[in-house]
Amino acid sequence: MKCDILIKDCTVMTEDYSTPRHMAVAVDQSMVLEVGETKEMEERYQGITVLDGRGKLVMPGLTDGHTHVCQQLLRGRISDEFPMIWTRFLVPFESSLTEEDVAASARLACLQMIKSGTTSFADAGGTHMEQVAEVVLESGMRASLSRSTMDKGEMIPASMKAPAKACIQRTEELYRHYNGKGDGRLAIWFGLRQIISCSDELIRMTGARAAELKTGIHLHLAEHKDEVVYCLEHYHLRPVEYLHGIGVLGENVVAAHCVAVADREIPVMAASGMKVVHCPRANFCCQGFPKTPQFLDRGVTVGLGSDGAARDDVSIFEEMKTIRTGLSAAWGLPVFDSTALPNKDILRMATMGGAAAMQMEGVKGAVKPGAKADLILIRTHAPHLEPTSNLAYTVAETAYGSDVSDSIINGKLVMKERQVLTLDEEAILADAGHRMKQVYERAGI
Repeated sequence: MKCDILIKDCTVMTEDYSTPRHMAVAVDQSMVLEVGETKEMEERYQGITVLDGRGKLVMPGLTDGHTHVCQQLLRGRISDEFPMIWTRFLVPFESSLTEEDVAASARLACLQMIKSGTTSFADAGGTHMEQVAEVVLESGMRASLSRSTMDKGEMIPASMKAPAKACIQRTEELYRHYNGKGDGRLAIWFGLRQIISCSDELIRMTGARAAELKTGIHLHLAEHKDEVVYCLEHYHLRPVEYLHGIGVLGENVVAAHCVAVADREIPVMAASGMKVVHCPRANFCCQGFPKTPQFLDRGVTVGLGSDGAARDDVSIFEEMKTIRTGLSAAWGLPVFDSTALPNKDILRMATMGGAAAMQMEGVKGAVKPGAKADLILIRTHAPHLEPTSNLAYTVAETAYGSDVSDSIINGKLVMKERQVLTLDEEAILADAGHRMKQVYERAGI
């Protein structure tokens, strides 16, 4: 039987994080067809494309559950800067971006994500999201995109906000043009930048329209104490309680950060079915330590996000390392519990948790028959990965994005032996470098 791709003689990361060797994975028509021992699989399948998996681990592609691809050109600019980063840098930067700038930034972001093992991402929105959608289709990546939606805020320029009705209409237009494109790789969601910059009218309208279109809502939630104070002053409720009270909180909601969450809010989050995305490197340095172990104990689905390249980079492997260390210190050290956040939970957040947040049919975050073939191959024959008594856990703790050799997204080979097949790396780097200086001058930053 013919199949699109046959990966032979590889090691496979299973759903229980065992790593059997001398395996093969057959991929056909965007799906994982079968996983089995190489000898038996070679007798059954003839791959149109055959990948040599010797010395490599096949694992689910990683999901960046919260990012801002339009901020790629801010890398390094806000490091060591004092607050407020939002008003001093992000607002003038985003409001000055042209369509061409956003396209260049998105290409650079997709290039870095592919090369660091990320196969899908959820973008919370920026300007000119049509350009981002086109780049996603070009790159071969899987993505859910939102417009950055705001209708209030004295420090926010008119170009970045609009009346509630206009906000809804703009997202509906993006939805009509791009939702489901790229053989289902692209989804358009509604966005709410944060409660502070969105009116009660806009939030209610967003919840209602997203439900009607059966699509997602992406927002920053309970990110910092100022948001909690705002909600208490205006609604006499904490952020999670407020959204729950007006009927917006639900299975289609993906909420980034969720750091300033009270214990009493966690059962509400779990019952709603909403998904949480933590961004460890951004959260730990600016907001604090989220209650991830408590979320998981209550059954809340948790994914990982990079929050974009403005503060660091977009490698989910680095987020895995950071959340392990930071939350072990925050929640484990005070009670002498070294397993406050075990590696299996971190791997699940980066794969299955993120896949659940994407809300796309067949996207499972697992290497198993019937799942979408979003897979990465990692070179494990390296001194920081071999030998090991537990390869999956070692990957979670010590692997780097540069260890990823090949990437398959929606059943298509997107990167082979570190060469991205869908994007021109040198042209992208040159264009981004040229535009960065121009954007800074235009934004006055």
